[in-house]
Amino acid sequence: MFIVLAILLWAGFRVVTHSHVDDDIHLEAKTEYLKSIAASQSVPVGNQTDDRPNIIFILYDDLGYGDLGFTGSSAIQTPAIDSLASNGVALTNFYSPSPICSPSRAGFMTGRHAPRAGLPNVVFPTGSSKSLLNLLNDEPIRLPAEEITVADMLQATGYSTGMIGKWHMGDAEPSLPQNFGFDQYFGALYSNDMEPFALRRNKEIAVKAPVDQTKLDEIYTREAVDFIKEQTGQKKPFFLYFAHNFPHIPLYVSSERAGRSDAGLYGDVVEALDAGVAKIVAALAEQDMLDNTIIILSSDNGPWYEGSPGFSRGRKGQTWDGGMHVPFLIHWPAGLEGGREVDGISMGMDLLPTIADLLDIPLPTDRFIDGKSIRAMIESGTETPHEELYYFANEKLMAVRDSKFKYLAERTHLYQPNDGGIGLPVKHGPWLIDMSRDPDESYNVAGRYPDQTKMMREKLAAKRSEMESNKRGWIEK
Repeated sequence: MFIVLAILLWAGFRVVTHSHVDDDIHLEAKTEYLKSIAASQSVPVGNQTDDRPNIIFILYDDLGYGDLGFTGSSAIQTPAIDSLASNGVALTNFYSPSPICSPSRAGFMTGRHAPRAGLPNVVFPTGSSKSLLNLLNDEPIRLPAEEITVADMLQATGYSTGMIGKWHMGDAEPSLPQNFGFDQYFGALYSNDMEPFALRRNKEIAVKAPVDQTKLDEIYTREAVDFIKEQTGQKKPFFLYFAHNFPHIPLYVSSERAGRSDAGLYGDVVEALDAGVAKIVAALAEQDMLDNTIIILSSDNGPWYEGSPGFSRGRKGQTWDGGMHVPFLIHWPAGLEGGREVDGISMGMDLLPTIADLLDIPLPTDRFIDGKSIRAMIESGTETPHEELYYFANEKLMAVRDSKFKYLAERTHLYQPNDGGIGLPVKHGPWLIDMSRDPDESYNVAGRYPDQTKMMREKLAAKRSEMESNKRGWIEK
């Protein structure tokens, strides 16, 4: 009884004393940075139109690398997305920032590894039982206010900014979409399996919980088309972040689209997403915006219980490639030669520095930006700017890869027979994988390449040391 009481008292103390204190020094640096880039950009006046490209970033939830036609699916038909890929640039070795959602979104939006961005774990609705786990473990429950997002940067330089869909980086001030550069927001603050699942317009409830998710795709697509039409006649470009909740489970599809796909309900959902892309593209074409709109499409991590990781090993939640190797395309007729595939390695953190490079926006100097601009790679197929990529699971660095090899540190695997027997944790590794010959990570070739293994192990250790010594990646002046 005494032990139970002690545990309850400890848990209560952790919950009550948990606090998230934003960094005032770097919050001020963020403010100064945004002011400086606003002043440095030439803002058109009078009747002149700003001809910088519009940008639409479409991010799906748990979409696997192999779930689209252009990445190899024969069971799921995605003609609209495939058309964007065939007329744009598709990256065949692109990785999400994390194998789980909140950290991945933080990486995409900030250009920083999720532990640097202060959001290494999945967050849950405030007050839910699962949110207590974050509090008990003293984990962050929102994106820190001092972080700088793609939307912050674009809004400061004169873009009209909007977001539709899943935010999942905090459900309270000062970590809502409007706090991070979005002029307007419509969507859900977290995943579609979390309750209460309601839709908000800006800070007010627009569709009460529980949302009829058979209509969710239709609602989101309509909002995206309406946003595009609202920009007609405006003299400044726009940025739309369209972060769909699907194909995360639970899966829903309208009755009109049910039963169409050879991949069952999951395939129906993905094919409905593709139909939504067709409507977005049509709206851009109708407004004569398609040629000068950058459309970027990807996924926050690999597939969960259904969906195809392609030829990769593993699934969502794992740093095997199946958890982080995701589809990526960029379509921009006015700025990029289409019809190309590029094999260079890249990662979600590259989004922010690449957009900054394309628009000639300087990066902040008070923090490490872990991503790199892949502008040259997508424009002319040059080599990747990355010497290596790093794979994080929550705060722990688990793997490193270069253009040929991937090194995975020792890890615990749960061995559990399908008959429901007790799972046994078993340690295996480390491994060295030759990704050029073994993309499904089946064979450990550490014994054949001892020098390469030693070098990769040292790189992993050095990165771990760097992250531990400067967890948030601040650059002191």
